[in-house]
Amino acid sequence: MEIILVRHAIPQRRETVDGPADPELAEAGHRQAQLAAEYMSSESVDALYCSPMRRARQTAEPFERLLGREAVVLDGVAEYDRNSNEYVPIEELKATNDPRWQAMLDGQWPPADEPEEVFNARVVATIEELIENHPSQKVVVVCHGGVINAYASHVLGLEAQRSFFYPNYTSFHRFAAARSGERSIVTLNETSHLRGTGLPIGLFQR
Repeated sequence: MEIILVRHAIPQRRETVDGPADPELAEAGHRQAQLAAEYMSSESVDALYCSPMRRARQTAEPFERLLGREAVVLDGVAEYDRNSNEYVPIEELKATNDPRWQAMLDGQWPPADEPEEVFNARVVATIEELIENHPSQKVVVVCHGGVINAYASHVLGLEAQRSFFYPNYTSFHRFAAARSGERSIVTLNETSHLRGTGLPIGLFQR
């Protein structure tokens, strides 16, 4: 079967005093999500899932309309910072040379709600369960950069880590899963639907 992890579109910056930030999509994010759904609509998809976080659920909405499938909310693919009181797109941190950008470059990632090994185990177990439940099918999961990193690290046999590469907003990451247990990466960071649109693509692309 093929499982496709899609990172959510770009959200608004949000910093709160109390409670999770859980931001909505920015205007550009809604446009990204629509283009991503149009890109996916040429393929036959058997099931659609999404993270419970607002930016993922809103990204999934045009997929629901164009694929004709209701997105099933899946708590196991929520991001590691789901309870954080701030969300600032990394592109914005980089552009303003925010101290938090330099901290990330130094490997000081934002605090997470659960230990890294627990997060990675949760993500891998959730995706493997989807694979078990959808033999010979194509499944799309709208989720987060940390989730994509966790599963890609697992497939590559790398030491569990929260980030070894940067998934662009609304990027597609395809994995093939065989009944024998073999897992392989088909593509990472597909973003052709954003090229030439003037919309943000990622840290190093326009």
